Amino acid sequence: GTDDRGRDVLALLIHGTRVSLSVGLVAVGLYVLIGVFLGAAAGFYGGWLDAGVTRLVEALMAFPAFFFVLIIQGLLPTASILQIMIVIGLTRWTEVARLVRGEVLRLRSAEFVLAAQALGLPPRRILLRHVLPNAMGPVFVSATFCVAGAVLMESALSFLGFGTPPPTPSWGELLTQAFANEGKWWLTVFPGLMIFVTVTAYNLVGEGIRDAVDPRMSMQR
Repeated sequence: GTDDRGRDVLALLIHGTRVSLSVGLVAVGLYVLIGVFLGAAAGFYGGWLDAGVTRLVEALMAFPAFFFVLIIQGLLPTASILQIMIVIGLTRWTEVARLVRGEVLRLRSAEFVLAAQALGLPPRRILLRHVLPNAMGPVFVSATFCVAGAVLMESALSFLGFGTPPPTPSWGELLTQAFANEGKWWLTVFPGLMIFVTVTAYNLVGEGIRDAVDPRMSMQR
């Protein structure tokens, strides 16, 4: 079928896939970068840096992430794909920061780290070459799940009118048209199916990576 502007729905779904996946991957890449940097620095160096990052994370997590992004999008004068990526990336890094901080705190007292310190290696080299690579396994798992969450958030923002601006196709924007045009069931079924399949696929990939990087999961099976 077609939408309310006479455009082919299949073509819109294909172009909307590019938009949704781009937002998910770029936004997750941005907040994984921020979260890894702040979480690793806070967990390894401790002191006032750890206290400051922890308080900042707690303050940001006090607000629901979706409504926080919605408020920021509403305050900005225009909307664009790049803007959505940046807003999601700057507001969702707290989960990654907490995860990396916990892993770094656990690894900071490991024997190979103590051996590197005994050899006189500088702290920055120990963090980048020895601690951080061993703490990235859970981060990859979390990032995979977060891509699914970012795709879902972009669709929800577009559905509410705060996401990708028309005429740029988006799955959420097609659902908005379905809400305004009763009887066009294909505007509800196919975009909703695309969102469901994409989110489910990334969740399954995340579970597979978690089973691969966590030996305890393999032992239980």
